[in-house]
Amino acid sequence: MLYEWRTYHVRAGCMDRLHRRFAEHTCRLFLRHGIRQVGYFVPVGAEGPLRYLLAYPDRAARDAAWDAFRSDPEWQAAKADSEREGPLVERIESVFLAATPYSPQP
Repeated sequence: MLYEWRTYHVRAGCMDRLHRRFAEHTCRLFLRHGIRQVGYFVPVGAEGPLRYLLAYPDRAARDAAWDAFRSDPEWQAAKADSEREGPLVERIESVFLAATPYSPQP
């Protein structure tokens, strides 16, 4: 199993719109394209980035799923609509992880 830890550094004042886009579109579209969502996280008691963990069988499956997701017309429309006033995210960081042999499986 391959895990991907993604961090979205959100533009000031855009977090609510980003949460809405995930809740109304992104999560459902991830499912459509075989992207397994493990969890979404924000800092407690402070402003900060949106972080989330995804899981895939392997890197090839990850790349194929993201290619399909990015080219999905519904995703493209949702992204364009949510960014009418400008991008929501300043930058995205992505780290690929493998579980250790003693790690519980999420």
